[in-house]
Amino acid sequence: MTLDMQKDLAFSEKTLESKLGYSFQSKALLQKALTHRSAIYENRSSRKKVKRVSSNERLEFIGDRVLGLVMAEWLLKRYPNEQEGDLGPRHAHLVSKTVLAQIAAILNISEAIHVASHEEKAGVHHTDSVLADAVEAILGAMYLDGGLKPVQNLVHKVWAEIIESQSLPPKDSKTALQEWVLARGLPLPVYELVSQEGPSHTPIFVIKVVVKNHEGRGEGGNKRAAESAAAKDLLLQLELIKNKKK
Repeated sequence: MTLDMQKDLAFSEKTLESKLGYSFQSKALLQKALTHRSAIYENRSSRKKVKRVSSNERLEFIGDRVLGLVMAEWLLKRYPNEQEGDLGPRHAHLVSKTVLAQIAAILNISEAIHVASHEEKAGVHHTDSVLADAVEAILGAMYLDGGLKPVQNLVHKVWAEIIESQSLPPKDSKTALQEWVLARGLPLPVYELVSQEGPSHTPIFVIKVVVKNHEGRGEGGNKRAAESAAAKDLLLQLELIKNKKK
């Protein structure tokens, strides 16, 4: 990494701290949260000395759990009369990769993520899966650096508008499609992997779903996301849901 690149990343990290409303005591934790594993592989194959020696995957692991806890507690307080059957879908939606990618866009995280040079040229740091993982890693880093309170403050602030837009518990596309076919006595949807593309650390899965003579397709960073996208595509074709522009 050149000196100019290091300066640019330092500036991006400082700007990100301002948007997070939190200043890290350990800047190394923030840097790690923003380091994609492709950068580590690139660094290891280079003879140049580098400061970044580990990726954000471990922070992503704990960040996922911390976000789940903070969100669950918030929903319990916000919807005191709702049962688990309604709280579950709300929670799943709010911690989903799709919403996390939206949060990343709000915080402009892509400008601070450090990826391998060839991945940067390919725009990997702008993909939903990488952005969502980075958000979880940042939350994990904040928790380790300052405890639960900073994470709660950020989640309550940045997720507020998304929660406000949910008047009713969301229903995921796969569930909606299954309910539709069962109500009509049709066979259950059949999901099939069409292809898997891209590098191993940022794969793109393409899956199709078939119900009788109708077919939908979708892609995602994992099979579950691709199946959901395929179900949504089929539902849109069947005019059962409207494609809302965000």
